[in-house]
Amino acid sequence: MKNARIIAKMVNESQKHVKASWFFTPYTIPDQNLLVLLTPDRHEIGLHVATNPYREWKILENETHRTVKYYTIHGTERLFAQLLWRRSLGQKQASIPDDFPLKSFHESSPCSLDVRRYEAGFESVKEEANRWITENCAMSMHPEWLFKKGEKNRRGPYYDVLRSILDVDRELETLHTKKKAFFIMAHDIQEYEKNIVPTDEFLEKLSERDIDTFTFRERRWCCPITKAPNTWIKTMDNVGLLEIKDYQDWWNNVGKKTRNMVRRAEKSGVKVNLVELTPKLVEGIWKIYNETPIRQGRAFHHYGESLKSVADNASMAKNASFIGAYLEDELVGFIQIIYGDNIAIVSQILSLQKHLDKALNNALLAKAVEICAVKGNRWLMYGRMGNHPSLDRFKESNGFKKYSIARYYVPLTWKGRLAVRLRLHREFKDALPQSLKGLFIPVSNWISRNKALLKLRRRK
Repeated sequence: MKNARIIAKMVNESQKHVKASWFFTPYTIPDQNLLVLLTPDRHEIGLHVATNPYREWKILENETHRTVKYYTIHGTERLFAQLLWRRSLGQKQASIPDDFPLKSFHESSPCSLDVRRYEAGFESVKEEANRWITENCAMSMHPEWLFKKGEKNRRGPYYDVLRSILDVDRELETLHTKKKAFFIMAHDIQEYEKNIVPTDEFLEKLSERDIDTFTFRERRWCCPITKAPNTWIKTMDNVGLLEIKDYQDWWNNVGKKTRNMVRRAEKSGVKVNLVELTPKLVEGIWKIYNETPIRQGRAFHHYGESLKSVADNASMAKNASFIGAYLEDELVGFIQIIYGDNIAIVSQILSLQKHLDKALNNALLAKAVEICAVKGNRWLMYGRMGNHPSLDRFKESNGFKKYSIARYYVPLTWKGRLAVRLRLHREFKDALPQSLKGLFIPVSNWISRNKALLKLRRRK
């Protein structure tokens, strides 16, 4: 019933013209909480015949106080299930009398959303569903497979497609979930780009979707949280932040060494410009990704990525721009900037290591500051600080400062509360005292580096 309530709420919240038909057996009659959601203007209750059509029809109408007009038939191939439903062995479904007054919903030949979602990816099924809507084809689905796969009956999970069809739960589109130990934690992948102050309604939706803990960062530079509820667990976090007044101010305030690095790139013939996302740019990024499996002393997770995957990921970036560094016609480095509310974010900055002597990243970052200044972006963010000593030094030399912010953890279930009490909600590296990080980081890098090299040897 839990998933059924979620679907009912989604239908009720949709601004589209939707009619939902619900079919219940005598063993799945909706409780009062679900009945309240099944408003007659948007929902119709029908009979899912198990064994005795007439008796089950009357039970359903008496229990729900609704008029039932349509029926479907429950079927099963499994012999044990046939016995459970009090049928004869080999009787896959109940027989319907010729004079049964309800109309069969099977005649409408509904298209199975949960089956197609199992068989194909989100984009393909979304396209199919839009065609079904155009052709006025009803979509069938079982609530049980809203979030999970049914491997035996090959169904689900279809929540993402249904959400898109109904155009609801937009605040959950960028939600990322992760299983940790015995609990599930979620965060918004755009938590740096937009202000997040979770409402009770939002947190209730997460709890309904089996999220145990929700975590988010406070964007203190523009949206400080003055009074957080006592149930929110606060820990301190940070970002590398650069305040931009204008380009010349930045140039004057960075050190002489940084200015010389930018000049070195220019003297080496490097041209840095804002570029459009084209197949040629994607191919250049792909070549940079696949130059080396090790970057900054640890495994580089983009190494080995296919050209198609790079193209797909690049095209998904919204509110973003690319800056390219070129030697003659070759892309030798790039930076991706994502623009959010009151913030611009360095998403990626990479260059070919064979041109390390040309200070490409310094030139790219200088151009990023220049473009942000022209656009009026006051704040430029470059990840966190404190876990990568060499990268931290690069950030500091380019004017970025460690800016303290709060990270909140909101327990939503008993599992979430227990996880927070056991301090399982934090990442291991964040839970380490700063004095131990200096010892832990080189070891972690060594393990990451050697795992990647071992994996490459196995491929060969």
